Amino acid sequence: MRSEREKMLAGELYDPADPVLVAAMRRAQELCVALNQTAPGDEAGRRRICRDLFGAGGDSVRIRPPFFCDYGSHIRMGESVYFNVNCVILDVCEVTIGDFCLFGPAVQIYTPLHPLEHTVRRFVEYGKPVEIGSDVWVGGGAIICPGVRIGDRSIIGAGSVVTRDIPEGVLAVGNPCRVVREVASGDGPTGVRA
Repeated sequence: MRSEREKMLAGELYDPADPVLVAAMRRAQELCVALNQTAPGDEAGRRRICRDLFGAGGDSVRIRPPFFCDYGSHIRMGESVYFNVNCVILDVCEVTIGDFCLFGPAVQIYTPLHPLEHTVRRFVEYGKPVEIGSDVWVGGGAIICPGVRIGDRSIIGAGSVVTRDIPEGVLAVGNPCRVVREVASGDGPTGVRA
């Protein structure tokens, strides 16, 4: 028989009150509290906590606390990912983030979903993984919804709500988030091709 964690990671209905899951979430909450209490400039302390918290990428991630996540172990990052203040990742399914990604303040990444039928919703939930390519910039206050994929080198505008996949190399903005144009390599700091 499959464990509740196995069902959760597979995107199937699972019981979030399962004692193993509750213990794993408590561990992540304790690590987030420790991370959020590190002194400014204590990069060694943050790095140690991030190595314990994240599934991958804790060695090179840069985080400006506070930061919050559900499990942490389901978050896999590439090299040199940056999170500004107040970011939240609800990682009941895997969240994969490529190299050199930037997340503005208060970005939220969600993987959990809940059944529409209220009597089912009382006891179980499920999720869909989120995948973010390399060199992605997500503006402050953006929300990335369950099951979304964002392609390499794309930019998500501040305050956007990403409900569908975003291809690589584009600027996408709005609620719901929509592609407004391509971003060519060689675009200058103002977004104008150099």
